[in-house]
Amino acid sequence: MSETTTPATSETTASDGATSATGNDAARPRGRRLHLALLTLQVLLALFFAFASALPKLIAHPSAAESFDKLGWGAGGMYTIGALELAGAIALLIPVLSSVASVAFVALMIGAFITQIVAFDGQYAATPVIFIVPFALIAWARRRHNADLLRLITRRARA
Repeated sequence: MSETTTPATSETTASDGATSATGNDAARPRGRRLHLALLTLQVLLALFFAFASALPKLIAHPSAAESFDKLGWGAGGMYTIGALELAGAIALLIPVLSSVASVAFVALMIGAFITQIVAFDGQYAATPVIFIVPFALIAWARRRHNADLLRLITRRARA
């Protein structure tokens, strides 16, 4: 595919006829699509962790209670993990907290992976590993929010 550049308009035309501006105009729609894709991913992960993961723990569903009893963590561990997952799901939807929440979920998924290997013979060990990828992507893509969060925390500390 060959490309030609028109100096007067700063546009690049590919041999297939597609034209794209080399300035900020081209980055905006792509950036908007990326933002919407990440936001959709965040919402889907938040819904999954709130309803499919945290809720069974918080209502002491028998399947969740059985797993935590097998671990020896009992109801306290089950409610704690459920509350952390629910808090993380909510934080994932708050822009200034999305990166930090994603990093926390990566840590939680590493713990879940280790638990699956040690206590459950690795039966579902791939599941937490799969979740690490989108959470790491969100943490990296939303990393600029960390500076905003730090400013909010230091501003409150000074007041």
